[in-house]
Amino acid sequence: MLKGGLESDTLKFLKEEDIRKIHNATMQVLAEVGVQIGEPEALKLCAAKGAKVDFGKQRAYFSEELVMKAVETAPSVVTIYGRDDDSKNIELGGNKVYLGTGGTALNIIDLDRVTRKTTAEDIANTARLVDGLDHVHFFVIPCHPSDVPAEALDVNRFYHSINNTTKPIMGGILNEDGVDRVLAMAAEIAGGMDKLAEKPFISFISSILSPLKLDDTRTRILFKVARAGIPIATSTAPLAGATSPITLAGTLVQMNAEALTGVVLTQMVNQGAPILYSAVPTIMDMQTMTFLFGSVESGIMNAAAAQLAQFYKLPIYSTGGISDSKQPDQQAGYEKALTAIMPALAGANFIHEAAGQLDSGMTISYAQYVIDNDIMGSVMRAVRGIEVDESTLATEVIARVGPGGNYLAQKLTVKKMRTEFFYPKAATRVNFDGWKKAGSKDTWTMAEEVARDILAKHQPQQIPQAIAEKIRKAEPGIK
Repeated sequence: MLKGGLESDTLKFLKEEDIRKIHNATMQVLAEVGVQIGEPEALKLCAAKGAKVDFGKQRAYFSEELVMKAVETAPSVVTIYGRDDDSKNIELGGNKVYLGTGGTALNIIDLDRVTRKTTAEDIANTARLVDGLDHVHFFVIPCHPSDVPAEALDVNRFYHSINNTTKPIMGGILNEDGVDRVLAMAAEIAGGMDKLAEKPFISFISSILSPLKLDDTRTRILFKVARAGIPIATSTAPLAGATSPITLAGTLVQMNAEALTGVVLTQMVNQGAPILYSAVPTIMDMQTMTFLFGSVESGIMNAAAAQLAQFYKLPIYSTGGISDSKQPDQQAGYEKALTAIMPALAGANFIHEAAGQLDSGMTISYAQYVIDNDIMGSVMRAVRGIEVDESTLATEVIARVGPGGNYLAQKLTVKKMRTEFFYPKAATRVNFDGWKKAGSKDTWTMAEEVARDILAKHQPQQIPQAIAEKIRKAEPGIK
């Protein structure tokens, strides 16, 4: 198994002078253009903390001094914990790399290849599947359950996730009171709110709208989470050519301004609150005027975003392993591999959307989780790179085998054969005759077999029964 947390700074699209130019342009935008904030209490807080505020325009302007003060007080490392399993903790910061799921999909391709609306059961099943996949390091709640009423969405999404994986969990909050209800549920499991804040196994997403705008409800959610001291990502998703400049550099400036706004606001609410520099940069296809998720430009911008986060010494929530394809096919394969490997080699910390997503984030697929697990394993093998030491240089072995020999029987081969190479689960690596003898299966079919096996056999560590009963009594809307 290739664990997360390996470090990489191999890929750099931005030179140091480029980063400084983007920073200076960002400071100009924040100080002169500002950010629209409709929530009155948030505007009052900004004014009290030294920002210039135009209450009539509902706009706050942040000076470089104010921004950089917030950057300094925000943690450089944020840890999201595994529930009752510290081996699954993810320590976000520097250039440590982790990959996981993402999205709020409305549809799913099930194991019978039928596309249908997602349900609460799909949340439970995808969590259980991810719990059994070695190279998926965290679980961002991936779908919207169509069979759950609006007032019970948040508790259902988090309950079924927590109950089916011990990997770190993140999710968006759809209702403002959902923050309090999910925190109460998680605190019950942790043994108290203080223990949850000390070792949070859940985290939240509250989006900032592009360009440069905060929705009132999302602002209040952001403030609640920051006060509780629970990690949060302020997902910023500028769409180059539509909601941000068409140039990649211009989109990075606006994205940087939006990401840093999230940092500033959390630190105003609660100095030291755990916040992820948040980046979901995308593009619009100017030929069809459609949103594109899996473009090579998205991969480039996410890699560049990692460099910006590293410049500010902030952990990053970034995006990769994404595709606009509608099914697990060739397009999905190359888009996912390209967009995952670029931010990973740049040292992005929390690469979400990297497992299970198709159709520009609108659809998930059980088989795709397995395929993406293989892609992510390959990506982490690339992040690991080449270890060069006396043992791996193997000069003694080369001398012992000599010209014309082979290395199959050498002790070094036996010692390293399981760790030096990556072995995917849903790939064909035999010759043509062997492939035909095995049933001529394609990757999609092999991935379905692996998914079925995991869902049939893997039993995650669930919430203790007494606590689960207490939670269900408090939240009767949980399915």
